[in-house]
Amino acid sequence: MKSTTIPLAIATLMAALVATGPAHAQAQKPDADDVAKAFSAADKDGNGRLTLEEAKAGMPRVAKNFDRIDKDKKGYVTLDQIKAMMATR
Repeated sequence: MKSTTIPLAIATLMAALVATGPAHAQAQKPDADDVAKAFSAADKDGNGRLTLEEAKAGMPRVAKNFDRIDKDKKGYVTLDQIKAMMATR
């Protein structure tokens, strides 16, 4: 990698961050359709459940709150459980 490539990449990243500004800092809650799409993409085996590993790979916020969502300690979470947790926030 050339010595100018890294500073250019950093400058590009900084410009993108500045361009998003404060509006990006006030992230909105994802809607049910967005969550369902993310869940479907993260559910690699298509069984309607996310393990902690699947959540880590595809839904990091779910992974971070996995134990709170998996109240029955089954080792997986469902879309309905995720939506129920979202409704309490």
